[in-house]
Amino acid sequence: MLEHFIDAPLPSHPHNWQEWRGSSLRQAGLPKGQLFCVRLAKYYEKHYSVQAMHKSATHFIDDLVSRGQYHFTTAEAAAELGRSLPATRAALRRLKEAGRIADPARGFFVIVPPEYRRLGCLPPAQFVPQLMEHLGETHYVALLSAAELLGAAHHRPQAMQVMVATNRRAIVCGAVQVRFFARGDLRATPTVRLSTPRGMVTVASAEATAIELVGYAQACGGLEQVATVIAELAEALDGEKLAVAALQAPAAWVQRLGYLLDLTGHSDLADHLLPGLEGRSAEVVPLVAELSRTGAERDARWRIAVNASLSFDT
Repeated sequence: MLEHFIDAPLPSHPHNWQEWRGSSLRQAGLPKGQLFCVRLAKYYEKHYSVQAMHKSATHFIDDLVSRGQYHFTTAEAAAELGRSLPATRAALRRLKEAGRIADPARGFFVIVPPEYRRLGCLPPAQFVPQLMEHLGETHYVALLSAAELLGAAHHRPQAMQVMVATNRRAIVCGAVQVRFFARGDLRATPTVRLSTPRGMVTVASAEATAIELVGYAQACGGLEQVATVIAELAEALDGEKLAVAALQAPAAWVQRLGYLLDLTGHSDLADHLLPGLEGRSAEVVPLVAELSRTGAERDARWRIAVNASLSFDT
């Protein structure tokens, strides 16, 4: 018969239930006794357990922050709180609605400090390494995102660009986006480790970035923008390291990069690429792969069909 009076206004605290009990019983015409107390206890357990869990979840994330950790999984939260997965998910859902946490991937959460609440998530460089470790995937920050971290900071992409071994769906978390690109031989790519406010991030080396910018030009705003970024990145390039990194790339990428380095006034760096091309390919390749090469002039040094006129900033 509890359903007859559970809609009555509740006391502010379970300790004040006696006054509420008497008025509710009078309204419902119910008998007094132990059965009522048992049902009342069950009612409080049902309707207050989620609220109590929410407070525990808040303490859980505050404790993580105090230790400098800004990510966790559902399983880790459940183990720490000693609750079932459904109860844990309910508590985390409340924290997410309050903007305290975000979930860039299923079962993986980040804690959002006040300075990033407008984003609705942590910046990607501060959680992608931890997420990839959680997923067990090799990765590195690549393309325009790598160029930005390496000093070519005038061409920030809308989405962080990350190289992985196989295709993955993009991440959208609040205003934060992460876009993945697949390269089966990424383990051979030279990388460097850079620091962020939440730890270290693996980034393609400057030399590998220059090569991949050419190979993935369409994802980087086209070859004109790539030429501008390479011109800015050139100061960070080492000729010998560039030659080694080029051995892992398709010959067409290297040919186009050599042409762009010449075009941007860095022939000294381009010279390091020529020995690695000997015997690899005698094929003439179009400068812009998507355009016809018919009638295009040929660049003999790089065996390039110059099928587009590039303008770029230096």
